[in-house]
Amino acid sequence: MGDRERNKKRLLELLRAPDTGNAHCADCGAADPDWASYKLGIFICLNCCGVHRNFPDISRVKSVRLDFWDDSIVEFMIHNGNLRVKAKFEARVPAFYYIPQANDCLVLKEQWIRAKYERREFMADGETISLPGNREGFLWKRGRDNSQFLRRKFVLLAREGLLKYFTKEQGKSPKAVISIKDLNATFQTEKIGHPHGLQITYRRDGHTRNLFVYHESGKEIVDWFNALRAARLQYLKMAFPELPESEKEPFKKRWFALDCHERRLLYYKNPLDAFEQGQVFLGNKEQGYEAYEDLPKGIRGNRWKAGLTIVTPERRFVLTCPSEKEQQEWLESLRGVLSSPLTPLNRLTASTESGRSSR
Repeated sequence: MGDRERNKKRLLELLRAPDTGNAHCADCGAADPDWASYKLGIFICLNCCGVHRNFPDISRVKSVRLDFWDDSIVEFMIHNGNLRVKAKFEARVPAFYYIPQANDCLVLKEQWIRAKYERREFMADGETISLPGNREGFLWKRGRDNSQFLRRKFVLLAREGLLKYFTKEQGKSPKAVISIKDLNATFQTEKIGHPHGLQITYRRDGHTRNLFVYHESGKEIVDWFNALRAARLQYLKMAFPELPESEKEPFKKRWFALDCHERRLLYYKNPLDAFEQGQVFLGNKEQGYEAYEDLPKGIRGNRWKAGLTIVTPERRFVLTCPSEKEQQEWLESLRGVLSSPLTPLNRLTASTESGRSSR
């Protein structure tokens, strides 16, 4: 067997080796990466490879299957690998910083890769990273009545928990003041029609509203995105200081939000997530919905004291709360929804949910 085939076999074995992390892209987690940065010692997917090509002084890439690999480079890959290199370059990623996944848009991946390897923002010997404070700048915002984007001034006040935007550059009165507790942000590049398109969603007067914005600079728009996440994390820490650390089975920790207007209980894996993992429609008592204080006998004990059960026509949901105070607050809110009459839109939603469950 020639050197080319022998080294290709060694690389493929290295990709499958356990406890190396090499079976998934070091930057976005995509499965079965076919490329590698032989300067950093990591295996990456095709999309992330395109970003690495933009800074050859830091990263050089080869195809695992198509390019020639000499012995010394293969040895370098063996002595590094995804987990070891990630431990170095991701030693202290802030909790608010969004780590992109395989299906995320290019601008998120690009800025994550640049922040790691080019700017080296997350290495252990770098400067201490703190929650971003206030932020001010200009973004292009889509107008209400057409697709035209207008330059607007945005001001984020993290400690006050507010986001403001102004129609005039020197204006003193904001067009809108949005509470961070009601806000979420997610990249929607296709919907907005720009590779840096960001959708800011918030609730006002019982209705969902959206701001569609972008910035010419990929770094600037991702910095805004993470600043909004940081401000929301700061709000959550202040509003819920008693939140417990992650628990083991039988319960999984999830972040819940009650939408009283649409009668939905939504739950998220992480409170900063833009999309819920699931939701529960809440009808009323006449339809068989109920909420009461209870935990099954096999669960009630020193660890799980405060709990509640939500009954729907299809199933029952057993939840625990950090404290009896929160338990009573949730029960009061849930019972308020269950005792209120359904609107015509609620009835349409209920019939849709019933149709889904009967299939």
